[in-house]
Amino acid sequence: MAATPAPPQAPPKPTWDPRGQQPPFPWLRPTIRIRLTLLYGGMFLIAGILLLSIIYLLAAQAINTGNEPLFKIVDASGLKVTSNRCPGIANDLPLSQFNDAITQCMDHQRQVALNNLLSRSLLALLGLAVIAFAFGYAMAGRVLSPLGRITRTARQVAGSDLSRRIELDGPDDELKELADTFDDMLERLQRAFTAQQRFVGNASHELRTPLAINRTLLEVHLSDPNAPVELQQLGKTLLATNERSEQLVEGLLLLARSDNQIVERKPVDLAEVAAQAVDQVHAEAEAKGVQIRAETKPAVVQGNGVLLERIALNLVQNAVRYNAPEEGWVEVTTQVQHGQAVLTVSNTGPVVPAYEIDNLFEPFRRLRTERTGSDKGVGLGLSIARSVARAHGGHIAAQPRDGGGLVMRVTLPV
Repeated sequence: MAATPAPPQAPPKPTWDPRGQQPPFPWLRPTIRIRLTLLYGGMFLIAGILLLSIIYLLAAQAINTGNEPLFKIVDASGLKVTSNRCPGIANDLPLSQFNDAITQCMDHQRQVALNNLLSRSLLALLGLAVIAFAFGYAMAGRVLSPLGRITRTARQVAGSDLSRRIELDGPDDELKELADTFDDMLERLQRAFTAQQRFVGNASHELRTPLAINRTLLEVHLSDPNAPVELQQLGKTLLATNERSEQLVEGLLLLARSDNQIVERKPVDLAEVAAQAVDQVHAEAEAKGVQIRAETKPAVVQGNGVLLERIALNLVQNAVRYNAPEEGWVEVTTQVQHGQAVLTVSNTGPVVPAYEIDNLFEPFRRLRTERTGSDKGVGLGLSIARSVARAHGGHIAAQPRDGGGLVMRVTLPV
């Protein structure tokens, strides 16, 4: 009797828990709330003690000043009285006026002491406020310094340096927990981008090779002068289909590569890039009767020359292919405006509604045409241009021209 196979075991549970493990005594963690509470509470207590001490000293000084005698008896036999602080006291005053003068002088001296106490207290409060703000600013910067470190690392990661990590040291508080979570996310992103780059490289080889073999075989068969006409026509159709597939594969691979940031950057002049694109499209423009005008000024950017040339080539090709049937023209300009390099490609052509502009940058989308089957390309030109511009830290915008056509403007940081 055959043995009963063991039931399949359940897959292991994932070991990574995004919430992390809770400490045994979570209320004892030096959290940011507890640290800020202790910091601001301690600062308030110290400021209060200092203010009370200053007020106590000022009050003691005022009391000592008020205890000084208002008048002196210089001659007890003749009862001669003199006073420097109360000029109104004289020897010839009646007793009632003498008492009134002493009372008024005491009231005046009390008011002077209170005014001095108030003014000095305000000065002391102002000084303490300045010290408290300065100390609070310094302590807030110290407490928030981990956030600045996280921000700097995030900016470096945004510049395509996925190998950067925060590795925050210090107490196990919310900021350290945020930094550790950010590091875990960067680790997973780096693995994902590495896998994507490996896939793009493998797909580039695996997809190009059979298409190149097909093209070679078709060209060999078409070179046979004894081949029937029907076979030659079929070969030309298959060769055109194979060429379209090669363009599609190249466009998809370039689109996948250009979605990432450019790591290795070199000085590239957009004027030279535009000139190269115009030279490559010049023959096609002459065949279609489209005049190309170029007015290029130096505009040097940091980036990848091949990808930037692809932007200019795609824009100029689209401007030539989607142009007016008669007396069409394309204008290409490069310049530096407001600290940014600008490549502008304008052309005549059909009227483009403003609401169709965003759809033109989507893959396989064209204006009022089918998604596939067009002889003007594979529908990836503007998508590639937008991805390359974003990878260089810039952007591309389209605007309908009055009378038909488009104005494509690529802006890149210098």
